[in-house]
Amino acid sequence: QVQLAESGGGSVQPGGSLTLSCVVSRSILTFYTMNWYRETPGNLRERVATIDLGDSVDYVDSVKGRFTIFRDDSNNTLYLQMNGLNTEDTAVYFCMADGAFGQYWGQGTQVIVSS
Repeated sequence: QVQLAESGGGSVQPGGSLTLSCVVSRSILTFYTMNWYRETPGNLRERVATIDLGDSVDYVDSVKGRFTIFRDDSNNTLYLQMNGLNTEDTAVYFCMADGAFGQYWGQGTQVIVSS
């Protein structure tokens, strides 16, 4: 069973920054892609950022230029650097590992952007 554990969420003022982490219980190089999603009450879970085995990255338009996804393969950890946060970024953020045997999700970490 693969386990993912997110951390780094919290409360921040508009314009602030946070870095989310996701520690995976096995090598993240065994997954095709590593992803960050977010979910707000009453809304579907939205894919925010993806990084693949070739280090290609992709972002939802609303975070381009503000968020950066990267990983530390030696520590099996996925990161999401978030700068220029605004109130619309308030959500629970989840990491997801997509592999040959399915998708694995963490429990999420709350991000609140408020003045």
